[in-house]
Amino acid sequence: MQSLLTVEALSIHFGSTAAVDEVTLDVHCGEVVCLVGPSGSGKSTLLRAVAGVERPTSGRISIDGDEVAGPDAFVEAQQRQVGMVFQDYALFPHLRVDANIAFGLSRGEQSIEALIARLGLTPLARKFPHELSGGERQRVALARAMAPKPRVLLMDEPFSSLDSRLRDDVRRHTLDFVRESGTTTVIVTHDPDEAMRIADRIALLDRGHLVQFDTPEALYAHPTSLFAAEFFSNVTALSGVGQEGYLETRLGRFTAPGVSQGTRAIACIRPQHLKLADAGTGVEGRVVTSEYRGDCRYVVVHIDGLESMLTVCVDSREIRSDDEFDAGAVVHLAADTGAVPVINENGSSLSSDQGRYVSQL
Repeated sequence: MQSLLTVEALSIHFGSTAAVDEVTLDVHCGEVVCLVGPSGSGKSTLLRAVAGVERPTSGRISIDGDEVAGPDAFVEAQQRQVGMVFQDYALFPHLRVDANIAFGLSRGEQSIEALIARLGLTPLARKFPHELSGGERQRVALARAMAPKPRVLLMDEPFSSLDSRLRDDVRRHTLDFVRESGTTTVIVTHDPDEAMRIADRIALLDRGHLVQFDTPEALYAHPTSLFAAEFFSNVTALSGVGQEGYLETRLGRFTAPGVSQGTRAIACIRPQHLKLADAGTGVEGRVVTSEYRGDCRYVVVHIDGLESMLTVCVDSREIRSDDEFDAGAVVHLAADTGAVPVINENGSSLSSDQGRYVSQL
C-alpha cells in the first residue's frame, strides 16, 4: 500500500530533552492512524512537526513524496497542504461559521456550501462560535480543516473536551466523514480505548520513543513490552520460566511457542483471560474486593504465592447471590492459557493466536 506520509528517524529536542527521539513511521493513503501515549510521550509534538509548526532537530518528513522537513528542506505550514484541527478548535470568535470555514481560501476555492451541508452546518452558517455547542464547534473546525482539500488531516485531541455521551456521537460522525472522503488522517489521543475504536493502526509512544506501531488487534493480542500491554488494558504481570513452548507460572502453564527453555518471560493476564471454575478445580483464591459495572462484575482475587492480585470479569447473569463475592469469599479460577500475551525481557511477543480454557492448572 502506498504511503502518503513518511516520518524518518525524526528527533525534536528542547534543550537537553528529547521530546521526540528517532521516530520512524509511515501512514498509508486513506488510512486513519492514532498517535497515543501518556502525557509527555511526544505525540502532540510529533503532530505539530508534521503540521509544520515545530521544526525537527533531525530526521525527515515527507508528504506524498515531497520532503517538507529535513536537513535540506523546511516547507512552511501554510505550504504543506495539511489540515489541522486543534484541541480547542481555535475558531475566530469575530467570524460567523461560514466565514470561519472559508478563512484562508482563495476566491476560486470558496464554494463551501456542499461541505457545510455534508456536516450538517447549514442552519448554523450565520452564527458565531459562542452561539454553538461543543459538538457544533468541533464540526466547524473539521470543515475549516477540510475546506482546502488537504493531503493530510491532523487532529489534536479533537474529542477530549466533549462530554462522554456527545463524544461518542461526534466521534462516529467525524470518522464516517473522514473515511468517506478518503482523507489520510492522523489523530492524537491520550485515550487508549478511543484509539482502539477509530484507528486502522496505532503508534504508541512513551517519553519520545515509538514503542509499537501496529493494528489495534495486533497491539492488544501481541504487545512487545509490558508497557504496551498495560497501556491498553488492566493487566496482571506474572513472571515465569520457559519450558518447551510454554511458560510455567504459579497460576499454570501458558502457551508461548517462541519461548526458549529456561528463559524468563512474563504472562500479561487480563480480566477476560480468567473465569470462575468449579470447586476443587483451577486455582483457589480469596476475594479482596469487587466492583459492579453493569453487564459484569470485576472481582479482585488474591492467590497464595502471587505478589499481584488477579482480576476476573464475571458476567452479571452468572452471579448466584449478592454475597457471592464479598471480601474473603473463596473462589476458583481457570485461565485461557493460549490467549494470554507472553513477552520476554527483550520485548518480543511469545504468545500464540489461539487459546482454550483449562481448569486443571
